[in-house]
Amino acid sequence: MSANVPTALTLRARVLLVLSVLLATLAPTAPALAAEKAGASRPGAEVVAVTQVADRQVDLSVRSTALGGRTVKVRLLTPDGWNPQDRSHRQHWPTLWLLHGCCGDYTSWTARTDVAQTDALRDVLVVMPEAGWNGWYSDWWNHGQGGDPAWETFHTVELRRLLERDWGAGTNRVVAGLSMGGQGALMYAARHPGMFKATAAYSGSVHPLLNDESINRIMGFFAGQNNDPLRVWGDPVAQRRIWESHDPYHLAKRLRSIPVYLSCGDGTTGPLDTPGSTSALEADFNRQNHALAAELRRVGAKHVTTNFYGPGTHGWAYWERELHASLPMLLGALGIDG
Repeated sequence: MSANVPTALTLRARVLLVLSVLLATLAPTAPALAAEKAGASRPGAEVVAVTQVADRQVDLSVRSTALGGRTVKVRLLTPDGWNPQDRSHRQHWPTLWLLHGCCGDYTSWTARTDVAQTDALRDVLVVMPEAGWNGWYSDWWNHGQGGDPAWETFHTVELRRLLERDWGAGTNRVVAGLSMGGQGALMYAARHPGMFKATAAYSGSVHPLLNDESINRIMGFFAGQNNDPLRVWGDPVAQRRIWESHDPYHLAKRLRSIPVYLSCGDGTTGPLDTPGSTSALEADFNRQNHALAAELRRVGAKHVTTNFYGPGTHGWAYWERELHASLPMLLGALGIDG
């Protein structure tokens, strides 16, 4: 046999070498690989990419069945010592879910507040999930067909299980949010009894069925994204039961047993506003929050804290302040000194 003709063994060795190089080049990160293996046997959500964006800040790219197979981001603000890949010493951390408002996204809290620099949160896993520009933390009605988007299922079922299985989240949870996310925080706590030990809403849309103005305003938000406001909860008359099941005022009895924090301004110029600023949206939400607080008292809720601070508009300076004001209550519910 000529020395220039490779033997079968030599060819096999070269093929294996090329394959090993290709696999090393294409291999995902260890967290993504672990998530892919888990996702292969479990339908629902799976992590398809992991990005370290800053100190203690990790973005997960999550592909979700509840969202029609789309991939969305979830930002984690991680506690000191967090290392979910250390299987031999895996710790499950108390968890704060922090929900964004309408027209924001999963980056809003870290981009617009000092949450990442808050020392009180260094022993907590903070979960900031994408919820759609205008998703309303709901499984959309879609004219009775359901399906994509199903934000509530994504968050409370798919993402929760994923985080607790692979990313160090514990079952000791609290939830807070602003505006649309304030409604989401109250709604998730009420609609999923036992999932969250406390909840806080800052300038929240907490009683969208309060009156025609409130209904028309939220219908305007619904229409702003998809030009069909009926897709989200249907018609406020014909699908009244669906509306009520997403209205925290009508869920007040389910919030009686946990600490609740409500805060809102009245829409006039406040100390953290530019001169002359006003907000009809904040004024509407202020009326809604007063109505919810009264209903919580009526149904016997014993752990309600309100900060209806008067002058103040719908803005981040107030929400950052109110997050700090509510942290002792939220962390206390987790058994942590705030």
